[in-house]
Amino acid sequence: MTGINISRRRLIELGRATASFTLAAAAIPGPVLAQTGGRPGARGRPMPANVSLPSRPTRPRPGSVGYAIVGLGDYALKQMMPRFDRSQRSHIAALVSGNPEKLARVGDAYGVPEDARYSYEQYDRIAADRRIEAVYIVLPTGLHADFAVRAFAAGKHVLCEKPMALTSADCERMIAAARRADRKLMIAYRVHFEPHNIEAMALMQRRAVGNIRFVRTEQLSRTDPSSTPSENWRISRTLAGGGPLEDYGIYGLQSALYLTGEMPESITATAFRPANDPRFTEVFASVASQLRFPSGAVAQLATSYDAHGSNIAHVLGDTGALIMDPATSYEGHEMRLEGRERRSFSLGDPTVQFAGQLDHLSDAIRDGAAIRTPGEMGLRDVRLMEAIYAAAESGRAVRLDPDGQMRR
Repeated sequence: MTGINISRRRLIELGRATASFTLAAAAIPGPVLAQTGGRPGARGRPMPANVSLPSRPTRPRPGSVGYAIVGLGDYALKQMMPRFDRSQRSHIAALVSGNPEKLARVGDAYGVPEDARYSYEQYDRIAADRRIEAVYIVLPTGLHADFAVRAFAAGKHVLCEKPMALTSADCERMIAAARRADRKLMIAYRVHFEPHNIEAMALMQRRAVGNIRFVRTEQLSRTDPSSTPSENWRISRTLAGGGPLEDYGIYGLQSALYLTGEMPESITATAFRPANDPRFTEVFASVASQLRFPSGAVAQLATSYDAHGSNIAHVLGDTGALIMDPATSYEGHEMRLEGRERRSFSLGDPTVQFAGQLDHLSDAIRDGAAIRTPGEMGLRDVRLMEAIYAAAESGRAVRLDPDGQMRR
């Protein structure tokens, strides 16, 4: 793993700074949640609607890496767990959930032995389970850091859903724990394994649109008007942070970085939370930001939980344009070049991104391959989101160091 130097003093400073920016920007009370030592605690939820479980288990491939799936929510059950069937070097070895009935039903469907099914209270027992080599943390963001640190203490590698954590201090804590344990830490940025996004990165590296002048991304959706923070973790500040930026807008932030190939030198931003809307008592409804890069390129990013759906990335250069719509979805990607080069792209099944990221970590575990989306990338992005909130709260541009930290 590549690493960063971390000191106790730095962790304390970052924790204080992050709390200041996030809480001041939100200016709203914390949610009523199960608490563990002042931090959010994991709790079991009912089986999501419309889950299709396998009719019979798949036999693990010889030599594949065994994963414990931590959190059996909508995304785990509908997107990630079914993709293990397409993985070459990864299999489901254990499950961790706070709902005993769901744990039993899912365990039976996937052929997970009863003694490899753990409650959240039993999580630390995975240390003694040799069938588990890695854990895949698919919990709400506010729980990522604690469960990752405990996994490293148990001697396991970690694949952690994005965003890596709610604060850069927690990200640094996770990286430090991985280094102490000499275990791999990968952030589940699936689009780095999706064919259209991989090709888009290559196109921009060879300057298919010339010099990049402008990037525009939109990640917009509309949360159910009847939702409340107690039933939807994505609009709970303690579990989700500021809301759409961390959950959905992070795709736009990532796009701006891997398409330009640059880190921003300054950020301006705005955030909006409507009055008297029960969905947004704890998180923002919308966040918009502008990133200026050393080359002079500018990226405008918009994300919302209260707008008609959109998932796009547009890059305008001095000789052409790249249009991705949808850009970072689970499937259905469309991409074309305009200008000097004019062509559309049909690059195969986008859903290979799920198994691709699983096998990427397994390759790192088995062969020592470098991780494409390491913890340092997750830390970088959380630092940038902290800067976005700081800019929105202050109403002024925030200048950045090359590693994404805000300049003092």
